[in-house]
Amino acid sequence: MRRIRVKTGSPYDILIAGGLLTDIPENIKVLDLARRFAVISDSNVAHLLGEDLVRLLEEAGLSAHLFTFPAGEESKNIDTVVFLARQMLQSGFDRKCAVVALGGGVTGDLAGFLASIYLRGIPYVQVPTSLLAQVDSSVGGKTGVDLPEGKNLLGTFYQPRRVYIDYGVLTTLPLEHLKNGLAEVVKYGCIWNSYLFSFLEEQAEAILAYNADDLEHLIYESCRIKAEIVSQDEKEGGLRRVLNFGHTIGHALEAAAKYKLLHGFCVSIGMVAAARISEILGIGSLGLAHRIESLLKNLGLPVRIPRSVSVADIMTYLSKDKKVWQGKLTLVLLKEIGKFVFYEDPPQETIQKVLEDLKTV
Repeated sequence: MRRIRVKTGSPYDILIAGGLLTDIPENIKVLDLARRFAVISDSNVAHLLGEDLVRLLEEAGLSAHLFTFPAGEESKNIDTVVFLARQMLQSGFDRKCAVVALGGGVTGDLAGFLASIYLRGIPYVQVPTSLLAQVDSSVGGKTGVDLPEGKNLLGTFYQPRRVYIDYGVLTTLPLEHLKNGLAEVVKYGCIWNSYLFSFLEEQAEAILAYNADDLEHLIYESCRIKAEIVSQDEKEGGLRRVLNFGHTIGHALEAAAKYKLLHGFCVSIGMVAAARISEILGIGSLGLAHRIESLLKNLGLPVRIPRSVSVADIMTYLSKDKKVWQGKLTLVLLKEIGKFVFYEDPPQETIQKVLEDLKTV
């Protein structure tokens, strides 16, 4: 088992191992978090893993109940939070209980947000079951739900007490969802670690074949990088903004596409756009965008905006990004692989031209 310490105001550990799911109940008992556990999962993961985890918790002498919601990004809203909170109240869950967020990024964000506001805050642990959640959204304490105006516009910073990552469960997911998470791994290589980027270039074929050693390595490196960044900047006051590389444009694309595209796919396209903008503005080294685009293609990720999505709509959502300050947008751009800059108020015409060039013809 590999362990990473996240040194926030409320420090916690990330545990990484194949087959870890069966060890979670005994590990949670040692944490002594609560008397009862609300296992929150979407309708897909609940049947695959949720019922088994509840059984394992009860066999370990813990009280547990499974609460579910319909799978999909469209469920990531305040109505689902209220629905789950009322279900928990009706089942007698009080301030001595804790939440187990079992699932992908939607579940982790939603269940973490619920834990942060339920009876003014109860403990929770993350058990991410998708690669995207394992390498990114389960670590760092960002929780939230979407509004029609954009992604994650309601939320809190609320750190979990522990993150349990069992990469063995990834084999239960379609290849499309593995690719979805790989976009976030590419992001870490782009902004922080050129070695990780090179590793992805060299091992792309093995990774897409679910090679366990390669998956463990990229999960560990991604979590190590995010833990290092979050430990220095817990609430996105400065350095942590680097994690938005590819996301600012990606989130706008996601909203413009009515959330019908996977998050990682939008981030992939967003990274290509950011790399091209970096070169056009004279920040990025020559060939930077081509190298990033080539890796994304080799990992089976999209690099073009679908014909059905309007560039005008993407630009509109960009202007509503929650990180816009006094009308000015800040993009994370690259000098080279592993070296980033924050660029305030990039020319709108440059962004629009790059997006138009990325449209599928």
